[in-house]
Amino acid sequence: MSQSTLSQVLPRFRAIATGNTSQFILKRVGQALITLALTSMLCFFIADLAPGNYLDVLRENPTITEDVLEAYKVQFGLDQPVWVQYGRWVGQILTQGDFGTSFVYQRSVTDLILERVPATVYMAIASLLLTWAIGIPLGILAAVNHNKWGDRILQTLSYIGQGFPSFIAALLLLLFAQNVSPLFPVGGMTSIDHNDLTLLGKFLDIGWHSILPVTALSLTGFAGLQRLMRGQLLDVLRQDYVRTARAKGLDENRVIYIHALRNAVNPLIVLLGFEFANLLSGAFITEYFFNWPGLGQLVLQAVQVQDLYLTMAGLMIGATMLIVGNLMADLMLKVVDPRIQLGDSD
Repeated sequence: MSQSTLSQVLPRFRAIATGNTSQFILKRVGQALITLALTSMLCFFIADLAPGNYLDVLRENPTITEDVLEAYKVQFGLDQPVWVQYGRWVGQILTQGDFGTSFVYQRSVTDLILERVPATVYMAIASLLLTWAIGIPLGILAAVNHNKWGDRILQTLSYIGQGFPSFIAALLLLLFAQNVSPLFPVGGMTSIDHNDLTLLGKFLDIGWHSILPVTALSLTGFAGLQRLMRGQLLDVLRQDYVRTARAKGLDENRVIYIHALRNAVNPLIVLLGFEFANLLSGAFITEYFFNWPGLGQLVLQAVQVQDLYLTMAGLMIGATMLIVGNLMADLMLKVVDPRIQLGDSD
C-alpha cells in the first residue's frame, strides 16, 4: 500500500474512534443491550409456551423412573414458575457469565458453545469471502457488458443459483460427491489421521473437507449478490456525473472502477451486515447435511429435544450477530464514504 493511500485511509479509521462516531457507537451499544434483554425475555417465554419439555423426552426411556424425573425437574429448575427460571438464568449470566447447564450433555452451555463456535465461524467467514470474491467481480462484469452475451449468461446463472435453497444445494452436492467419491469428503471437518498431519497438512485437510459445505452455503448468496452488484453499478453509470466524466475524456476504466464503483458499493456494505447474521441460520441446514461439527448442528439438536438453556444460548448468539453485523456495516460505510454522518442516521 502506497504512502498516499495510507494518508487517505488512516484518517477515516481514526474518525471511527473520535467525535460523533464514538458517541454513535456508545448509543448503539446501549440500544443493543436493551434489544438483547427484550429478545431474551421474549424467546424464553415463547420457549416455555411450547408443549412439553425435556423431561417428556426422558419419559420415553422406560428405564428412567418417576423419582429420577422428579430429581431432574428440581435440578434443572423446571419446578419453578417461568419468570423465576428466567430470573435465575439472567442472574447467572450477569454475575458468572454462565448460560446454564445443558440438559442433554450435563455440561456448561458456555463450554459447549465455545467448542463449536470456531467451526461455524470458519465456515461462515469462508462462505462470506467466497460469496464476495465471486459475486462482486461477476456483477461488475455483467454491468460493464450490459445486454451482451456475457451479461445474459451471468444473468441466467444468477437466476438458477437463486432458485436453489441451501438444503437443495446441499443435497445436490452430496449426490455429486457420491458420484465422484472419494474426491470430496462429505462427513465431519477432518480426516481420521488429522492429528498425525503437519501444520500445513491439517490446514489443507480442513480446507478439503469444507469445499462442499462452504459451496452449499455460498451458492444462493453469491447469485443474489452478483445481481445486486450489477443493478447498483448500472444505476450509477447512468448518473450525470459519470456522463460528465466520460465527456471530459477520462479513461473508461477510471470512470467505472474509481468513480462509479465507489458509489455503487455502499448499499452492498449495508447488505454485508445482514449476511453476517443470516449465515448462522444457513449454517443450521448445511452443518446438518454435511455433519459439520459446528454451532448450527448443536443448536438444532437442542431445539429438537427442548434443551432450554442451550437453545437460548443459540438464539442469543444469532441476535448478537445481527446487531454486530449492522454496526460493522455502518462503520464500514463511514470508512468508505466519510460524507456519511452516522450520528444523523438514527
